Amino acid sequence: MNIISNTEEYEITLGEHVRQLRLQKNMDRETLSSQAGISLTAIKNLEGGKGATVKTLLKVLRALGRIDWIQSLAPLASINPLLMVNTKSARQRASRQRVGTTLPVVRANAGKP
Repeated sequence: MNIISNTEEYEITLGEHVRQLRLQKNMDRETLSSQAGISLTAIKNLEGGKGATVKTLLKVLRALGRIDWIQSLAPLASINPLLMVNTKSARQRASRQRVGTTLPVVRANAGKP
């Protein structure tokens, strides 16, 4: 297993994967470029690992029927772990008053004759 250490290696690996996918679909570069609505040079740059925009990558993946690659990068979380940490259930009833403690009595006319 190769360990990818920098951005250029990621671009090359991604380009190889896109090329393999295109060949699996038995599609030439010209057909892919017309279906994706991008230039042939953009396809060559993407497959050669020479850089491409995210927009170009999205168009190519959509034309190849593999937009799920992008969706797998940031899957939707079904449970947010941050919300689970501080959530407490709402109180269902008031606490019972402890024996021996009394609340101070406040009189309406305290301090008046």
